[in-house]
Parts: sequence; C-alpha cells; structure tokens
Amino acid sequence: MSSLYKHIPSVNDALDALTRDSYFSELPRPLLKGLVNEFLDVCREEIRAGLIAEPDALALEALLPRMSAHVRAKSRPHFRRVLNATGVVVHTNMGRSLLADSAIRAVAEACGHYSNCEFDLSTGERGSRYSHVEELLCRITGAEAALVVNNNAAAVFIMLETLARGREVIVSRGQLVEIGGSFRIPDVMTKSGAILREVGATNRTHVYDYEGAINEETAALMRVHTSNFRVVGFTREVSLPEMRALGDRYGLPVIEDLGSGTLYSLENAGLHGEPTVQQVVEQGADVVSFSGDKVLGGPQAGIIVGRREYIERIKRNPINRAMRIDKMTLAALEATLRLYLDMDLARERIPTLRMITMSEAALKSRARRLADTLRKVLGDRVAVALKRGFSRVGGGAFPEYDLPGTLVSVTTEEISIPELRQRLLDTDPPLVARIEDDAFLLDPRTLDSREFGMVAAALRQALDMQ
Repeated sequence: MSSLYKHIPSVNDALDALTRDSYFSELPRPLLKGLVNEFLDVCREEIRAGLIAEPDALALEALLPRMSAHVRAKSRPHFRRVLNATGVVVHTNMGRSLLADSAIRAVAEACGHYSNCEFDLSTGERGSRYSHVEELLCRITGAEAALVVNNNAAAVFIMLETLARGREVIVSRGQLVEIGGSFRIPDVMTKSGAILREVGATNRTHVYDYEGAINEETAALMRVHTSNFRVVGFTREVSLPEMRALGDRYGLPVIEDLGSGTLYSLENAGLHGEPTVQQVVEQGADVVSFSGDKVLGGPQAGIIVGRREYIERIKRNPINRAMRIDKMTLAALEATLRLYLDMDLARERIPTLRMITMSEAALKSRARRLADTLRKVLGDRVAVALKRGFSRVGGGAFPEYDLPGTLVSVTTEEISIPELRQRLLDTDPPLVARIEDDAFLLDPRTLDSREFGMVAAALRQALDMQ
C-alpha cells in the first residue's frame, strides 16, 4: 500500500493537465490548487481503504476525468442560476422577480462604465441619484414626490423614524403583520422610535376605534396592507377614504404600507383585492411605501411616494444614506419604470407581469412543448404527462388566489421521486419543482421556453448520477 502513494501525480503536473482546458485556466490559481490537493487527498483515502490497489489507477491520464469533474463541481459559484419550475412567480427564495431585458442591459451598462449616478449633466455639478427615477415615479403614480431606499422594510422604518419618532402611530390590530424573515410591523415600529397604538379587534376595526385613540401624542394614522394573508368572514377595516377624512379632521398624515405593491391592475387576470399604488395615492394617502422586486417586477428596492412635504423630510433624514440604493438598482429601476409609461408594453416585457397574466391556452401550448422536449431527450427513461394545476403569484401577494394552468408530470422507475428531486439540486444548473401524487411536476409558467432544453438536460444529469 505504501508504495502506491508515490504514484500519486504531483500537484504541478495535475495543474498543468487541468489548465489545458480553458474553463480551468480561467479559475484563480489558489482556488484551483486547493481543489486539486483536495482531490489528491481523496485518492490517498481510497488507497488506505483498498479502493485503489494498482499503480495504473493513479496515472494522471486515468485520474484526469474524475479530477476534472471534482474540480468543476467544487469551483462552481455558490450564488448561481436555478431553473424555477415551481410555478411561484415571485419566488422569494430564488431571487423574486426577473428583470426585463431592457433592465438587464441597463445594469450591464451601469456596471461596465462610469455613469452620471450623482452627476448633473445639465450643470456639470454634483446631482441627486434620486432624480433618475423620481420624475418617472411621480408621473406613473400621481404623487408629488418620491424616494427610493434599499427595500420596503427600510422604507417603512425611515418613514416612521422621520415622521413619528417618540410619538404614537395608530394601527389596526388586524394589520400588525409578520412577513418572511420575521419582519414584524410592531418590531420595526419599536426600532424606529415610534410608539405603537393598536386599536380595534383582530377581525373588525372601525373609524371610532381610531378616533378614540387620537391624542396630543398622535403623529400619524397608518394602514398596513396584509399582503401575505387574509382575514375573511365577519370582518371590517377602515377604508383609505375614511382614514383620509379622519386625518383631515385632526390634521394627521395617513401612511400606507402596501407591502408588495403594484403599478399594474391585475383585475383582468382574475386577481382582486390588491389596490394599485395609483389608486392609493388618488384616495389620499400622504405617504405610500411598496417593494420594487415583487409584483412591480423590478430590482430590490423600497419605493416611497407621496406629498412633497413629507418626502422631503424623509430625504433629509441622515439614516437615508445608510439605506440608499446603488447604481445597479437605479439603472434597473429606471428601465423598469419606463416600461410602465405604456401599461400594455409593461405587461408584455416585464417577466413578472407576463407570467402572472399568461393565458391558459398559452400555458397549455408551452406545457406541450416542454413535454415534447422531455420525451425527445429522455425517451422511455421517464413517463411524461400533462395535467391541470395551479401556480402562485408569490412574494406575499394574492395569497388566496391560484393561477390555473397546465403542468407537466414526470415519473420514472429508475429512482424514487424524492431522490430525483434531491439529485436535481446538484445538476448544472439546479432544477427546482414540486412533488404531488408521487410525480415530479414542472410548471411552464415560470420557465422560459429557452430553458426547456436545460430542464431536459438537468433531468438526464440527475438520472445518470451514481
């Protein structure tokens, strides 16, 4: 056994052999060297275990295929592309919304070149980064002013910290929500320095509940859109027009946290109960916050729109600098917002809107094409069938609504479906879908048609794994 160790290739010889492949030659040398050493340690373990017993098995030519596979697998970026066949359009765990092509180009331009991020081209002096999107936001929403921070949690925090620090904010008990990542409205309010004054019951809150809580310490009235759940049955919430009238009566600003928020009405897609930002502004909210990377379909951002006097105060808050967005977010958001100047264009070119509003006929056609691709690539290794099913908007929006469509069901006798699902997490790229009724279900709603071949290749990789 000890004589076998001397037949293990040297690290330098292994590196020279690997770097003849352009993929490996472009990797950082220290990373490549560490992975080669790791592989050679595996060889030593195999010698000790008696798995390698002949010198010929340690020849560089014999080891090179395994070594290449080991290094390739271990050198993949930790953050990488995933094929989303789950049918959840705004999938928080997979990066939420996909950007429109024009937004992707804008990000690449911002990354690869110097820009006028904070440079006023009309004066040659320092400018404001918010100027690139403020006018667009005001034009689309009807608000007087706008500000963008790094996410909606930050938007809610800075609104409260600016307008209500040390004073009370009245919120309906039924709107004290918790969303993903343990983000709770009461906790954010406490951190902002505002004092929560909850009113009403879990299921019913009236105007008189708010009015009875107003005192000299009241700074604002707040509404929180319950994006990720609904209370149904014997319920009552104070409408925004009612809240606006109460705010006017007592000289108090009305704050609205829309959570996901949308600039495009999805009523025609059968999705009800989600007001657009435009409607909320028109109905009198003084300050409105919402996300950029959920139903809006842009980059991660927290967008604040409303009356100029309040937005300007928020802009001047020193905390704003800690929450400001970078040039890539600015570029992507501007490109996305420009599409909303034509709502039909937005629905066509913003992937999130396109997927949500896709017709059942179009989904059935896509499912057939996906199924045909799988049969062509995998043959009789899998059984493929179409079945009726449902997708979800995701991102905390429209929790009570399913999006009907056609799914592709995949079964195989080679391995169990749970094992198939696990193996697909290690393919390149990984494929994520869902299991129902002992079948692996692929939803074409959240797959680009250009990814159908990649889906088939991923399934083949998974079936070939040992």
